[in-house]
Amino acid sequence: RKDFNLMRLLFSDVLVTDENHENHAKHVNIAVIGNTVEYVGEARPEGEFDRVISGNYLVMPGFYNAHCHSAMTLFRGLGGDLPLKRWLDEAILPAEDRLTPELVRLFSTEAIAEMIACGTVAFSDMYFSCADTARAALDSGIKLNIARSVVSFDENADPASDSRVAEALELYREWNGEGDGRIKVDFSLHAEYTNTPRMCEYLADLAHKYDAGMQIHLSETEGEHLRCIEKYSVTPAAFFAARGVLGKKTSCAHGVWVSDDDIALLAESGTSVVHCPRSNLKLGSGVAPLEKLMNGGVNVALGTDGAASNNRLSVFDEYSLAALLHKGISKKADSVCAPSLLPLISENGAISQQRENCGKIKEGYRADFAVFDLDSLHSCFERDIADLFAYTLSSADVCMTVVDGKILYENGEYTTIDAEKLKYDVRKAADVFYGGTNS
Repeated sequence: RKDFNLMRLLFSDVLVTDENHENHAKHVNIAVIGNTVEYVGEARPEGEFDRVISGNYLVMPGFYNAHCHSAMTLFRGLGGDLPLKRWLDEAILPAEDRLTPELVRLFSTEAIAEMIACGTVAFSDMYFSCADTARAALDSGIKLNIARSVVSFDENADPASDSRVAEALELYREWNGEGDGRIKVDFSLHAEYTNTPRMCEYLADLAHKYDAGMQIHLSETEGEHLRCIEKYSVTPAAFFAARGVLGKKTSCAHGVWVSDDDIALLAESGTSVVHCPRSNLKLGSGVAPLEKLMNGGVNVALGTDGAASNNRLSVFDEYSLAALLHKGISKKADSVCAPSLLPLISENGAISQQRENCGKIKEGYRADFAVFDLDSLHSCFERDIADLFAYTLSSADVCMTVVDGKILYENGEYTTIDAEKLKYDVRKAADVFYGGTNS
């Protein structure tokens, strides 16, 4: 079989959106050599190709799920209809105490399979047993920013001797850069309310020392936000800023309750915010001020959060939801136009993961694509491609997912994952975990 590094693919006469993702689309040829887009243009490139892919296809930049807890697919539906604090305390934390590395790897693989089938080419994950999630990602071919989430409550404890910090450092040393750069290791502070100021400063210094990214939860609930103000006389965003946590390599999940001053602080520092609308709605946490964040100059990406609070792992569905949700909140149909949101699941996600030359279909960029089949009755013609993409298509229309030039998913079949074995293993493990109540 030919060495993948030398593989040449041609997507022939396929639709792509224009540079600004407006309502126009054009037919182009996309030539890929190895992991890189070599050519995008109307003329067919010369030379031989190992495979030519043609049809009524819309080729989009692959999607970035910028906030996830992948192993929580084991907890899908657990603690349903509970608010965040009760959901954590009564359902999730007791279940997490019973997790094993084997379960983390298995259910991370389940999550990855689900994401790949939805056009996702990269995801950011904060959890524990992170090497097992990294191994699942490496084996599958997807891109991953992984972080060992740190919590700390004793202000007198030395962060340098903290076992979670040690795990984070070991993860960085063993996994950062694996898979030709597909695996990136970040550091992670779970949240302001789960960490001491001393730990926040220490981990921020570590991230700077290793020139690594940082993942945090920020102002997810009103109670979290107000308790921080009561305790420290500042918002969570200001709390983190004072301890050196914010910056261009920091990604903040949620930001539901950020203030106008917080938004200015986030924009000035170059910090990314990950909007997770479905999870925030399901947990009753509220809705992030997306328009204010975008208009304020903040790099905004989209995320699913974990399957326990969503319950889906399709960041494309988050895009469609966000495009509708904020119209309803503002009571203005033109307040958030779908084309303006597309970068949130492509190039903005790549920025949040510090991945250069990713997130666009452009010569010299990595060949990461989500391919949609437009032969269904609901999509067999287009008057407005941006409208079709945002409001008509669904994850079920994804027929191919390509990461670094390698086809990982095509027409319901995976090239790196044994889906039937995975389903069997998942059902069996969940049945044991829940005491035979999963059947």
